Amino acid sequence: MKFGDSQSDDLPTRDAIARLILEHGPATASTLSQALALTPAGIRRHLDLLVADGILEARDPRDSSIRGRGRPSKVFLMTDVGRAKFEHTYDDLAVSALKFMATHSGDHLVAAFAESRAQEIEAKATEYFSQHVNMGSDKEDTVAALADFLTEQGYAASVEARGSGEEICQHHCPIAHVAAAYPQLCEAETQAFSRLLGTHVQRLATIAHGDGVCTTYIPQLTTTAGKA
Repeated sequence: MKFGDSQSDDLPTRDAIARLILEHGPATASTLSQALALTPAGIRRHLDLLVADGILEARDPRDSSIRGRGRPSKVFLMTDVGRAKFEHTYDDLAVSALKFMATHSGDHLVAAFAESRAQEIEAKATEYFSQHVNMGSDKEDTVAALADFLTEQGYAASVEARGSGEEICQHHCPIAHVAAAYPQLCEAETQAFSRLLGTHVQRLATIAHGDGVCTTYIPQLTTTAGKA
């Protein structure tokens, strides 16, 4: 991936910064400086260039837990332009869509395709659970396993505690541009998460709708999820 032409010797470093934010979500300059062993002045110079190129955007932190003493540090997150410069796995989606459309027809084709894709995700995740989640595991293990599965699928997912429940945060969406036009894909995917975890979940934000990260809230589970 290449970010602009200015100071080309520094492109690998800016690539590393952008990929770190893509895979782990919004971050402060201090966090990035420590992760990449760069001086504060050096990291800010790279961040300024990435913002100028439209790759990153600087915002005030939403979560007070990442605020330090005094004035809150800016948080840097990936823009749609930045995500477009990373590889999108459109091929699998296109193949699945063509296969489905070749054998089905009707007024609700898009919704039916979205559900078909969600079922494929659910089937793959169920198989992943069978290999990585022990019977009787706590619900936190199941939620963590779902995040790990999504990461393997290209979503760069993580889990964060939120109130009495948890949030799965997807920092990258391989089908963001398609989902922006057809939100049925996000809706069906959310329902698949609900079935996998055995509880109602709520999608709070999506990259497809312009948010910095896809977040799905999972309330405290009273039963073990992922069991047959």
